[in-house]
Amino acid sequence: MTLKPKITRALLILGIASLSVAVQAADRTGTLKKIQDDKVIVLGYRESSIPWSYIDSTNNKVVGYSYETAAHIVDAVKKELGMPDLQVRQIPITAQNRISLMQNGTIDLECNGTTNTAERRRQVAFSNTIAITQTQLLTKKSSGVTRMMDLAGKSVVVTAGSTSERYMRTYVQEKAMDTNVVSAKDHSQAFLMLQSGRVAAFFMDRDVLNALVTKARDASDYVVTGEPQTKEALACMLRKDDPAFKALVDKVVATMQTSGETEKLYNRWFLKAIPPKGDVLNVPLSDSMRALYANPNDKSLEQ
Repeated sequence: MTLKPKITRALLILGIASLSVAVQAADRTGTLKKIQDDKVIVLGYRESSIPWSYIDSTNNKVVGYSYETAAHIVDAVKKELGMPDLQVRQIPITAQNRISLMQNGTIDLECNGTTNTAERRRQVAFSNTIAITQTQLLTKKSSGVTRMMDLAGKSVVVTAGSTSERYMRTYVQEKAMDTNVVSAKDHSQAFLMLQSGRVAAFFMDRDVLNALVTKARDASDYVVTGEPQTKEALACMLRKDDPAFKALVDKVVATMQTSGETEKLYNRWFLKAIPPKGDVLNVPLSDSMRALYANPNDKSLEQ
C-alpha cells in the first residue's frame, strides 16, 4: 500500500533533477557549449617553451608548468559538464598564430607563457595570472654584451609574435640604435641563431632563457644579463566575452594557488629535475609569485 507512493515520489524527484540538468545544459553558451556540443576540448600548446609548455622527447608528450595547469582546468570542465570521458585534443601553436587560432575557434584554451596585455585583451580574454616573469638578454660570455645599449651595431633575436619582440623593436627605434632585430619562429630557433653566432643576444622572458641555457651542452658559454626590461603577468588565454568559462578557469587557478598546489607545481618544474634529460633550472620562487599565490588576480603588469 505504501510502496507505490514512494516509487512515484522517487520518480518525480528524479524527473525534476533530470529536467534541472537539461535546463542547465540548454542555458550554456560560449566555450562550454562548444565543448559540450563537440564532445572535445582543444588545447593549444607550445613545442619548445621550457618549462611552461614543451614536448618531452622521451615519450613525445606535452609537459610543463603551464600545461599541468591546463590539465587541472580540463578536469574541472569534465566535472562541470558531467562528461568524464571528454576527449582532449592538442594542437601545436606559435606566438604568432595563438590569438587568431583562439578567435576562429580552433583552440578552446591556451595555457603556455602568454603575457596578459591591454592590446591583447581587445582580441581575447585572460585568466587569473599563472606566473610572473621579467625579460632580459641571453648572450655568450665572450660577446661583450652586458646591457641593452651594448646591442648597438649588433643583431638581436626575438621570438616572433611575442611581447619581447614588440618591446625590443620599440626600444631600438626610440634609442635610435643601429641594431638589427631578427625574428625567430620559436624559442628553440632563436637559441640556435645565438649558438651559431648569427646574433649577439636573445631577448626573452628570463625563465625561458635560463631553461634554454640549462639544457644546452655548452651552457657554461652563456649568461643571462642586463637590467630586467619588463615585468609580465602570464595567464591562460580564452575567448573574449565568455564570462562563464572565464569564471570556471579563474576558480581553478585561484584554488590551486591558495591551496598550495601551485607552489608544489612550481617547485617540480623550477627546482627539481625536469624531462627529458633531468635538468634542474634552480629558479627559486620569487616574492612576486608568492604574493600572487596568496592573492590570485587577473591584473596586467604593464607599465
